[in-house]
Amino acid sequence: MAYTAWIILTASLVGLSCGLIGVFLILRRMAMMADAISHSVLIGIVSAYLITRELSGWHMMVGGMVAGLLTAVLVQWFNSRGVQQEASIGVVFTTLFAIGVIMIATQVGNAHLDVKHALMGEITFVPWDVVQLPWFGSIPEATLILIIVLILVLVAIFTFYKEWKITSFDPMLAASIGIPVVLMHYLFMSLVSITTVAAFDAVGAIMVVAMLITPAAAAYLWTDRLSLMLVLSGTFGVLSAISGYYIAVLLDTSISGSMAFATGIVFMISFLCSPKHGVLAQHYRTT
Repeated sequence: MAYTAWIILTASLVGLSCGLIGVFLILRRMAMMADAISHSVLIGIVSAYLITRELSGWHMMVGGMVAGLLTAVLVQWFNSRGVQQEASIGVVFTTLFAIGVIMIATQVGNAHLDVKHALMGEITFVPWDVVQLPWFGSIPEATLILIIVLILVLVAIFTFYKEWKITSFDPMLAASIGIPVVLMHYLFMSLVSITTVAAFDAVGAIMVVAMLITPAAAAYLWTDRLSLMLVLSGTFGVLSAISGYYIAVLLDTSISGSMAFATGIVFMISFLCSPKHGVLAQHYRTT
Protein backbone atom coordinates (compact mmCIF):
# COMPACT_ATOMS: atom_id res chain seq x y z
CA MET A 1 0.00 0.00 0.00
CA ALA A 2 1.29 3.46 -0.90
CA TYR A 3 2.58 5.92 1.70
CA THR A 4 -0.25 8.39 0.99
CA ALA A 5 -2.87 5.65 1.17
CA TRP A 6 -1.79 4.68 4.70
CA ILE A 7 -2.08 8.28 5.87
CA ILE A 8 -5.55 8.66 4.35
CA LEU A 9 -6.70 5.29 5.70
CA THR A 10 -5.47 6.10 9.21
CA ALA A 11 -7.16 9.51 9.19
CA SER A 12 -10.36 7.97 7.81
CA LEU A 13 -10.42 5.44 10.63
CA VAL A 14 -10.13 8.33 13.10
CA GLY A 15 -12.95 10.16 11.34
CA LEU A 16 -15.21 7.11 11.30
CA SER A 17 -14.62 6.07 14.93
CA CYS A 18 -14.86 9.60 16.31
CA GLY A 19 -17.86 10.37 14.10
CA LEU A 20 -19.83 7.45 15.53
CA ILE A 21 -18.92 8.24 19.15
CA GLY A 22 -19.56 11.94 18.63
CA VAL A 23 -23.25 11.40 17.86
CA PHE A 24 -23.93 10.27 21.42
CA LEU A 25 -21.84 13.13 22.82
CA ILE A 26 -23.97 15.62 20.89
CA LEU A 27 -27.24 13.97 21.91
CA ARG A 28 -26.15 13.93 25.57
CA ARG A 29 -25.17 17.63 25.34
CA MET A 30 -21.64 16.65 26.32
CA ALA A 31 -19.73 18.00 23.33
CA MET A 32 -17.20 19.78 25.55
CA MET A 33 -16.38 16.48 27.25
CA ALA A 34 -14.70 15.56 23.96
CA ASP A 35 -12.41 18.55 24.35
CA ALA A 36 -11.82 17.72 28.00
CA ILE A 37 -10.94 14.06 27.49
CA SER A 38 -8.84 14.67 24.35
CA HIS A 39 -6.61 17.01 26.37
CA SER A 40 -6.61 15.29 29.75
CA VAL A 41 -5.51 11.92 28.28
CA LEU A 42 -2.10 13.55 27.93
CA ILE A 43 -1.42 13.05 31.64
CA GLY A 44 -2.30 9.35 31.31
CA ILE A 45 -0.06 8.89 28.28
CA VAL A 46 2.88 10.65 29.94
CA SER A 47 2.37 8.65 33.15
CA ALA A 48 2.34 5.40 31.17
CA TYR A 49 5.59 6.40 29.45
CA LEU A 50 7.27 7.31 32.75
CA ILE A 51 6.36 3.90 34.17
CA THR A 52 7.38 1.79 31.15
CA ARG A 53 9.80 4.09 29.28
CA GLU A 54 8.21 2.95 26.03
CA LEU A 55 6.41 5.26 23.60
CA SER A 56 4.16 2.61 22.06
CA GLY A 57 2.10 -0.28 23.33
CA TRP A 58 -1.16 -1.06 25.05
CA HIS A 59 0.02 0.57 28.28
CA MET A 60 -0.52 3.93 26.53
CA MET A 61 -4.15 2.96 25.89
CA VAL A 62 -4.63 1.95 29.50
CA GLY A 63 -3.05 5.16 30.83
CA GLY A 64 -5.19 7.33 28.56
CA MET A 65 -8.37 5.45 29.44
CA VAL A 66 -7.69 5.88 33.15
CA ALA A 67 -7.10 9.61 32.62
CA GLY A 68 -10.31 9.91 30.59
CA LEU A 69 -12.34 8.15 33.26
CA LEU A 70 -10.71 10.30 35.94
CA THR A 71 -11.84 13.37 33.97
CA ALA A 72 -15.42 12.10 33.75
CA VAL A 73 -15.52 11.19 37.45
CA LEU A 74 -14.12 14.54 38.57
CA VAL A 75 -16.49 16.51 36.33
CA GLN A 76 -19.44 14.53 37.65
CA TRP A 77 -18.24 14.96 41.25
CA PHE A 78 -17.86 18.73 40.99
CA ASN A 79 -21.20 19.01 39.19
CA SER A 80 -22.99 17.00 41.90
CA ARG A 81 -21.68 19.49 44.46
CA GLY A 82 -23.15 22.54 42.81
CA VAL A 83 -20.50 23.54 40.25
CA GLN A 84 -21.97 24.13 36.79
CA GLN A 85 -21.06 21.38 34.33
CA GLU A 86 -19.32 23.75 31.90
CA ALA A 87 -17.23 25.17 34.72
CA SER A 88 -16.43 21.67 36.01
CA ILE A 89 -15.23 20.60 32.58
CA GLY A 90 -13.09 23.72 32.19
CA VAL A 91 -11.44 23.38 35.58
CA VAL A 92 -10.76 19.64 35.33
CA PHE A 93 -9.39 19.39 31.81
CA THR A 94 -7.20 22.51 31.97
CA THR A 95 -5.71 21.37 35.27
CA LEU A 96 -5.01 17.81 34.09
CA PHE A 97 -3.66 19.00 30.73
CA ALA A 98 -1.40 21.52 32.48
CA ILE A 99 -0.04 18.76 34.73
CA GLY A 100 0.66 16.66 31.63
CA VAL A 101 2.51 19.54 29.96
CA ILE A 102 4.60 20.11 33.11
CA MET A 103 5.42 16.40 33.29
CA ILE A 104 6.59 16.46 29.66
CA ALA A 105 8.77 19.51 30.27
CA THR A 106 10.34 18.24 33.49
CA GLN A 107 10.34 14.44 33.31
CA VAL A 108 10.26 13.18 29.73
CA GLY A 109 13.50 14.74 28.49
CA ASN A 110 14.57 13.88 24.94
CA ALA A 111 11.84 11.36 24.18
CA HIS A 112 9.69 11.99 21.11
CA LEU A 113 6.83 13.36 23.16
CA ASP A 114 6.22 17.10 23.32
CA VAL A 115 3.39 19.62 23.49
CA LYS A 116 3.33 20.28 19.72
CA HIS A 117 3.13 16.53 19.10
CA ALA A 118 0.28 16.30 21.60
CA LEU A 119 -1.71 19.06 19.91
CA MET A 120 -1.06 18.36 16.20
CA GLY A 121 0.05 14.72 16.09
CA GLU A 122 2.50 13.22 13.62
CA ILE A 123 0.35 11.51 11.03
CA THR A 124 3.12 11.73 8.41
CA PHE A 125 5.21 9.35 10.55
CA VAL A 126 2.44 6.73 10.80
CA PRO A 127 3.46 4.61 7.74
CA TRP A 128 7.01 4.12 9.08
CA ASP A 129 6.16 2.43 12.40
CA VAL A 130 4.94 -0.96 11.20
CA VAL A 131 4.15 -4.37 12.65
CA GLN A 132 4.09 -7.71 10.84
CA LEU A 133 0.83 -9.65 10.67
CA PRO A 134 0.28 -13.18 9.32
CA TRP A 135 -1.39 -13.14 5.87
CA PHE A 136 -1.48 -9.34 5.81
CA GLY A 137 2.21 -8.49 5.93
CA SER A 138 3.40 -5.16 7.32
CA ILE A 139 0.84 -2.61 8.53
CA PRO A 140 1.37 0.63 10.45
CA GLU A 141 0.88 0.08 14.18
CA ALA A 142 -1.36 3.15 14.54
CA THR A 143 -3.59 1.92 11.71
CA LEU A 144 -3.87 -1.53 13.28
CA ILE A 145 -4.81 -0.04 16.67
CA LEU A 146 -7.43 2.19 15.04
CA ILE A 147 -8.93 -0.78 13.17
CA ILE A 148 -9.25 -2.67 16.47
CA VAL A 149 -10.78 0.38 18.14
CA LEU A 150 -13.26 0.84 15.29
CA ILE A 151 -14.35 -2.79 15.67
CA LEU A 152 -14.71 -2.22 19.42
CA VAL A 153 -16.80 0.93 18.80
CA LEU A 154 -19.08 -0.88 16.36
CA VAL A 155 -19.55 -3.84 18.71
CA ALA A 156 -20.30 -1.52 21.65
CA ILE A 157 -22.83 0.53 19.65
CA PHE A 158 -24.65 -2.56 18.38
CA THR A 159 -24.60 -4.17 21.84
CA PHE A 160 -25.77 -1.14 23.83
CA TYR A 161 -27.68 0.71 21.09
CA LYS A 162 -31.01 0.61 22.92
CA GLU A 163 -29.52 1.52 26.31
CA TRP A 164 -27.47 4.44 24.98
CA LYS A 165 -30.38 5.68 22.89
CA ILE A 166 -32.75 5.81 25.86
CA THR A 167 -30.18 7.22 28.30
CA SER A 168 -29.22 9.89 25.75
CA PHE A 169 -32.78 11.12 25.20
CA ASP A 170 -34.43 10.43 28.58
CA PRO A 171 -32.21 9.31 31.50
CA MET A 172 -35.17 9.38 33.92
CA LEU A 173 -37.14 6.95 31.74
CA ALA A 174 -34.07 4.74 31.42
CA ALA A 175 -33.66 4.58 35.21
CA SER A 176 -37.38 3.84 35.69
CA ILE A 177 -37.26 0.78 33.42
CA GLY A 178 -34.16 -0.63 35.11
CA ILE A 179 -31.33 0.50 32.84
CA PRO A 180 -28.18 1.21 34.92
CA VAL A 181 -27.76 4.83 33.81
CA VAL A 182 -24.53 5.50 35.74
CA LEU A 183 -22.91 2.29 34.49
CA MET A 184 -23.91 3.12 30.89
CA HIS A 185 -22.47 6.62 31.32
CA TYR A 186 -19.06 5.45 32.48
CA LEU A 187 -18.99 2.64 29.93
CA PHE A 188 -19.56 5.27 27.25
CA MET A 189 -16.89 7.53 28.75
CA SER A 190 -14.47 4.57 28.66
CA LEU A 191 -15.19 4.13 24.96
CA VAL A 192 -14.63 7.85 24.35
CA SER A 193 -11.31 7.62 26.20
CA ILE A 194 -10.15 4.55 24.26
CA THR A 195 -11.06 6.14 20.92
CA THR A 196 -9.35 9.38 21.89
CA VAL A 197 -6.11 7.70 22.97
CA ALA A 198 -6.01 5.57 19.82
CA ALA A 199 -6.24 8.69 17.66
CA PHE A 200 -4.16 10.96 19.89
CA ASP A 201 -0.67 9.90 18.84
CA ALA A 202 -1.38 9.96 15.11
CA VAL A 203 -3.47 13.09 14.70
CA GLY A 204 -3.21 15.06 17.96
CA ALA A 205 -5.78 16.65 20.24
CA ILE A 206 -7.04 19.30 17.82
CA MET A 207 -8.18 16.83 15.16
CA VAL A 208 -9.63 14.46 17.76
CA VAL A 209 -11.84 17.26 19.11
CA ALA A 210 -12.86 18.29 15.59
CA MET A 211 -13.72 14.73 14.56
CA LEU A 212 -15.64 13.98 17.76
CA ILE A 213 -17.84 17.08 17.59
CA THR A 214 -18.17 18.59 14.11
CA PRO A 215 -19.26 15.61 11.92
CA ALA A 216 -21.89 14.66 14.51
CA ALA A 217 -23.10 18.26 14.75
CA ALA A 218 -23.37 18.38 10.95
CA ALA A 219 -25.25 15.06 10.85
CA TYR A 220 -27.67 16.36 13.49
CA LEU A 221 -28.72 19.08 11.04
CA TRP A 222 -29.70 16.55 8.37
CA THR A 223 -31.82 14.00 10.25
CA ASP A 224 -33.70 13.24 13.47
CA ARG A 225 -33.18 9.46 13.16
CA LEU A 226 -30.36 8.12 15.32
CA SER A 227 -29.38 5.29 12.96
CA LEU A 228 -29.12 7.64 9.96
CA MET A 229 -27.30 10.22 12.10
CA LEU A 230 -24.65 7.61 12.93
CA VAL A 231 -24.16 6.77 9.24
CA LEU A 232 -23.97 10.43 8.21
CA SER A 233 -21.59 11.38 11.02
CA GLY A 234 -19.19 8.55 10.18
CA THR A 235 -19.39 9.46 6.48
CA PHE A 236 -18.70 13.13 7.20
CA GLY A 237 -15.69 12.13 9.32
CA VAL A 238 -14.19 10.05 6.50
CA LEU A 239 -14.97 12.74 3.91
CA SER A 240 -13.26 15.37 6.09
CA ALA A 241 -10.18 13.17 6.47
CA ILE A 242 -9.81 12.59 2.74
CA SER A 243 -10.55 16.16 1.63
CA GLY A 244 -8.41 17.58 4.45
CA TYR A 245 -5.39 15.62 3.25
CA TYR A 246 -5.63 17.07 -0.25
CA ILE A 247 -6.17 20.57 1.16
CA ALA A 248 -2.93 20.13 3.13
CA VAL A 249 -1.09 18.97 0.01
CA LEU A 250 -2.46 21.90 -2.00
CA LEU A 251 -1.55 24.50 0.63
CA ASP A 252 1.61 22.72 1.89
CA THR A 253 0.46 22.94 5.50
CA SER A 254 -0.42 20.79 8.52
CA ILE A 255 -2.35 17.64 7.59
CA SER A 256 -4.18 17.33 10.91
CA GLY A 257 -5.01 21.04 10.90
CA SER A 258 -6.38 20.80 7.36
CA MET A 259 -8.52 17.81 8.26
CA ALA A 260 -9.94 19.72 11.24
CA PHE A 261 -10.58 22.64 8.88
CA ALA A 262 -12.38 20.28 6.47
CA THR A 263 -14.81 19.27 9.24
CA GLY A 264 -15.68 22.96 9.57
CA ILE A 265 -16.40 23.16 5.83
CA VAL A 266 -18.69 20.12 6.07
CA PHE A 267 -20.53 21.71 8.98
CA MET A 268 -20.98 25.05 7.18
CA ILE A 269 -22.38 23.29 4.10
CA SER A 270 -24.80 21.38 6.36
CA PHE A 271 -25.70 24.55 8.25
CA LEU A 272 -26.58 26.30 5.01
CA CYS A 273 -28.07 23.48 2.94
CA SER A 274 -29.71 20.89 5.21
CA PRO A 275 -33.39 20.50 4.22
CA LYS A 276 -34.91 21.01 7.68
CA HIS A 277 -32.55 23.11 9.79
CA GLY A 278 -30.49 24.77 7.07
CA VAL A 279 -30.43 28.55 6.76
CA LEU A 280 -31.43 28.44 3.08
CA ALA A 281 -34.32 26.04 3.70
CA GLN A 282 -35.65 28.22 6.52
CA HIS A 283 -35.31 31.30 4.34
CA TYR A 284 -37.32 29.76 1.51
CA ARG A 285 -40.02 28.56 3.92
CA THR A 286 -40.52 32.08 5.25
CA THR A 287 -40.67 33.74 1.82
